[in-house]
Amino acid sequence: MAALPLAGLAAPAAAQERAVTVTLRPSVDRPTTTFEGWGTALAWFADVTGGWPDAERRRLADLFYGKDGLGWTIARYNIGGGNAAGTPPYLRPGGAVPGFWQQPAGTQGRDWWRADDPAMWDWSQDQRQRWWLDAIRDRVAAPIFEAFSNSPPWFMTVSGRVSGAEKASDDNLRPGLEKAFATYLARSVAELQQRHRITFRTLSPVNEPNTDYWFAANKQEGAHWSPARQAAMIDATDAALKAQGLKTVVAAPDETNSVLFLADWAAYPAATRARIGQLNVHSYGTIHQTGVRDAAWAAGIRLWMSENDAPLDKDPEDFAGMASPLAMAEHIVLDMKRLEPAAWVFWQAVETLSTTDGAKGSNWGLVKADLRGPANVPHAIHVTQKYWAMAQFSRYIRPGDRLVPVDDLDTIGALSPDGRRLTLVHVNPGVTPRRLAVPAGWTTQMVVTDANHRAACAPGTLAPARAVVTLILRRDGGKDLPCPT
Repeated sequence: MAALPLAGLAAPAAAQERAVTVTLRPSVDRPTTTFEGWGTALAWFADVTGGWPDAERRRLADLFYGKDGLGWTIARYNIGGGNAAGTPPYLRPGGAVPGFWQQPAGTQGRDWWRADDPAMWDWSQDQRQRWWLDAIRDRVAAPIFEAFSNSPPWFMTVSGRVSGAEKASDDNLRPGLEKAFATYLARSVAELQQRHRITFRTLSPVNEPNTDYWFAANKQEGAHWSPARQAAMIDATDAALKAQGLKTVVAAPDETNSVLFLADWAAYPAATRARIGQLNVHSYGTIHQTGVRDAAWAAGIRLWMSENDAPLDKDPEDFAGMASPLAMAEHIVLDMKRLEPAAWVFWQAVETLSTTDGAKGSNWGLVKADLRGPANVPHAIHVTQKYWAMAQFSRYIRPGDRLVPVDDLDTIGALSPDGRRLTLVHVNPGVTPRRLAVPAGWTTQMVVTDANHRAACAPGTLAPARAVVTLILRRDGGKDLPCPT
């Protein structure tokens, strides 16, 4: 996408005199994690938008995964559980992700499913979300796909609902069905890989498991798992993947925050820990994040921040406002500094319009559209300033870069594999401009998103008030810089 003109961004002399100086000291001599990229979960927006007119869904795919878009490289595909046929609709738009099972005529109850019976599978399901698998594969040179589950199919649950047990603190997988559920997930991975010519590097069998979020009357798929049941499910999933002859490994526990992650991890037996190929944590809560980082380092297991969206609480829906973009950007910076993850994955890239019936709405998502309308009519696609704030990170901190410590709380850094490009992303949430002092000996260019500019090139290193800025520094006189010199 062409950068927008930056007319008017440079502060007048009086405002420049009021700017404060912030010195950035990146430790390029001690890079840490090799970064793998940015991405999103496909639940639930993909189940809706994958059925939209081709021009609209292609535009969305280009916005997120195209070379002129955000440049994302990671996608988390949701293997649906699926409620029983005839269940009255009650899940949120896109939340009723169909499962790949089918119930033969004449069967009753919950004990009819057999994984080895081809009649029990229906591979025609979930075509809308699966459209996104092909779209991403065709746009990204080396995509990383992860499969994840929110709930077992209805017939494997205690409540008979994929939204949770009757009581939110109760496990919803029926006792003893870990192997059956793991087989369902592993076989789904194998079939999708073959049909879409992709590879799922990881499979996450549980999601935000040790929480009280999931109950039968809830509006989305989810299931509670005690740490002991999590461990049993991880063990069963590892065995099922190997039985399918897959190279896919288990990711876990996809816990909602670092506090609960550490509680889950502490309860896992050593043998279960050894079966995990990637540690996933969400960042809906930022306490104890360095503890998760240390657990990953000590175990020698790659760590992802695998889900977050961080709009400002109670910020009314506003496509152009900077309050929620700044909150999200600051959250990303702190996640990257404290977790030092190999990836940062957004929750749901497209959210439905939220100001219906007089509500003030909210700013979840990077793009807003009406996910509740008919699929075959035109859809207005609203690209928000949160999208452009994300671009400040994902366009310039790229797969293969090494994270580097920076001694400023509002700045993260990444060094290219050859050591010649240093990227610094800085968030200025206040009303005072900041003059950013950078190391000598580098050619520097700045890109800015604020209330009036969208990932636009700027002269100098003056970070405007209430802005996200990216500084791209080169040692070799400016090759491959994003802005004309």
